[in-house]
Amino acid sequence: MTGVCKLAIVSDIHYACAAERARGSNYEHGCIPNPLLRLAVRLYRRYFWLHQPLEKNYLLDRFIEAVGEPDYVIANGDYSCDSIFVGVSDDAACQSARECLGKLRAKFGERLHVNFGDHELGKVSFFGGRGGMRLASWSRAQQALGLRPFWQQTIGRYVLIGVVSSLVALPVFEPDALPEERPEWERLRAEHLADIRKAFSKLGSDQRVILFCHDPTALPFLWEQPAVQGRVSQIEQTIIGHLHSNLVLWKSRWLAGMPRITFLGHTAKRLSSALRRGNFWKPFRVRLCPSLAGIELLKDGGYLTVELDPMGEQTLRFQRHRLPR
Repeated sequence: MTGVCKLAIVSDIHYACAAERARGSNYEHGCIPNPLLRLAVRLYRRYFWLHQPLEKNYLLDRFIEAVGEPDYVIANGDYSCDSIFVGVSDDAACQSARECLGKLRAKFGERLHVNFGDHELGKVSFFGGRGGMRLASWSRAQQALGLRPFWQQTIGRYVLIGVVSSLVALPVFEPDALPEERPEWERLRAEHLADIRKAFSKLGSDQRVILFCHDPTALPFLWEQPAVQGRVSQIEQTIIGHLHSNLVLWKSRWLAGMPRITFLGHTAKRLSSALRRGNFWKPFRVRLCPSLAGIELLKDGGYLTVELDPMGEQTLRFQRHRLPR
């Protein structure tokens, strides 16, 4: 393969179909019984994170129009708003993801590679304690939406690899799963790690990897795999999503190594567990693909493009593109 290859990367689209929009913008804070905490979450949403999250579908259309005709497009997870927090086992969230992916596939066809995010599988809500990972979401994401747990694409000397971050980081997310479903999640994780080890073991010494991993919480667990650790120098870049903004990535790096917090509830425990091992992100050469909307504070949403020399003679050239809101 000769000539420069152009990749486009989009993440955290959080599309909302009509059924999700009908639930209203208070889907996250409406279930919080404490009025002061409910107010705090509303203010957090309004001024820092994302105001009116169910009204951002137009950003996907802007991305499709702006990106042109890249050789490959990688969608790095989180296609619905997951408004009841159980992933695509919820009919409305599944319809949102179906509409979102339908638009991407209509434009890019076989050039599109689709990765799992955490909201495809479900997660306990940030403050309300609702929802969690569901095996029904795992099955539906594959059967109804066509997501593959593990995928790879070879472009000259480069190998693009996509993994399921929630599976790899299951020791952190296991409390989000139903107790009766945890053994099956463990089995699925073991299978997924075996696929990852096999792919890294088969890499040629001259091959280079671009890794797609939605949530960086998974990276320390990948480091524990000897096949990955032995080839980590061949990872040119790991593209994450999940954090929505480089401001959040910067804060995460600053907090790397913090102690685990066990006395402030489920979410604080989960986040601090991830950040406690944040120093292991460094060998993976992490780069964030922002959400299309970014965060309310900065309105810094957009997407990435990469110019890739299949012969590996030139360095990767990344460019971040902002989308106007």
